[in-house]
Amino acid sequence: MKTRKITTIAMFCAIAFLLTLPPFKIPFNSFLDLEVKDTVITIGAFLMGPLAGFAISVIVPFIEMLTVSHTGPIGMLMNALSTCAFVCTASFIYKRKHNMRGAVIGLTAAVAAMTAVMLLWNYIITPVYMNAPRSVVVGMMVPVLLPFNLIKAAANMALTILLYKPIVNSLRKAKLAPESAGVSKSGGINAGFMIFAFVLLATCVLLLLVFKGII
Repeated sequence: MKTRKITTIAMFCAIAFLLTLPPFKIPFNSFLDLEVKDTVITIGAFLMGPLAGFAISVIVPFIEMLTVSHTGPIGMLMNALSTCAFVCTASFIYKRKHNMRGAVIGLTAAVAAMTAVMLLWNYIITPVYMNAPRSVVVGMMVPVLLPFNLIKAAANMALTILLYKPIVNSLRKAKLAPESAGVSKSGGINAGFMIFAFVLLATCVLLLLVFKGII
C-alpha cells in the first residue's frame, strides 16, 4: 500500500509539473501565468487525502523552481501558497462529504480561498518581487490580480469536475486507486454538474480572451 501510494504521488507530481510547461502555461501578463496543474493535484488529493495534496502542492513548485522557473524562491512560495489554498480546501471538504455535491462545494470554497489568500500574499510579497511601491500593487488588485486568480481557480474547478471520473476510472484499472474512490453514482446529479462545469470553463476561456484583448 505504501509503495502504491508513493508511486501514485510521484505520478501526480510528474503530470502536474508537465502542465507548468508551454503550451499548457498561458501568459496572463508580464509576471502572471495561467496553468492547470492544480486540477491534477486536486484529483490526487481527492484520491489520497489533503496531506498528500499538500505534499504534491509543495513538491511541484520546488521542482519547478529548480528547473524552469525564473522567479526563484519567491515564485516557489507564491505557487505553493496558491496551490495549497486551492487543493487543501477542496480536498478537506471532500473528505468530509465524499460525493459529487461535496466535491463541488469543496471546489467552490477552494476558488474563494485561493483568491483571498493570493490577494493577501500579493499585497505582501509582490512589492518585494517587483521592487515597486505597495501602492502600485494595490492599484493592480482589482483590474489584474482579482480576475487572474478567479479565472485560474474557476478553470481548475471546472476541469477537476470534468476530468475526475475518467482519471479515477483509469487509475482503478491500473490498480493505483481503490475501488471505493469515487463520487456520487447519481447520473442526474452528475450530468447537471458536468453541464455546469462546461459552462464555467467556457466562461473562463471567454474572460481570458477578453483580458488578452483578443475579443
